[in-house]
Amino acid sequence: QVQLVESGGGLVQAGGSLRLSCAASGSINAMGWYRQAPGKQRELVAGISSRGNTNYVNSVKGRFTVSRDNAKNTVYLQMNSLKPEDTAVYYCNAGGWYNSKFVSGNSWGQGTQVTVSS
Repeated sequence: QVQLVESGGGLVQAGGSLRLSCAASGSINAMGWYRQAPGKQRELVAGISSRGNTNYVNSVKGRFTVSRDNAKNTVYLQMNSLKPEDTAVYYCNAGGWYNSKFVSGNSWGQGTQVTVSS
């Protein structure tokens, strides 16, 4: 089972940017970024296939960009125009890609906190 380590979270003002990284211990297929805010269910934010196809939840379209560097076994989430409602713990997940959508797998990172102040 691949090990995943997220980094790049922090505190930022509304309108600011952060770039999250997810480093995998081995080769990866499709990857997804999830987030979980206090009292809410974990939600899929963005997914990327092994070929670079992507999809996003509507609330982040146009603001977040998921990318990958296969040579480094690393996936990124560039987050721009951040809003207070983006505050959450962000997790990466190694999964699959079916019917043009990301499907979660069993490997999760430990999470990284993103806090957006108003």
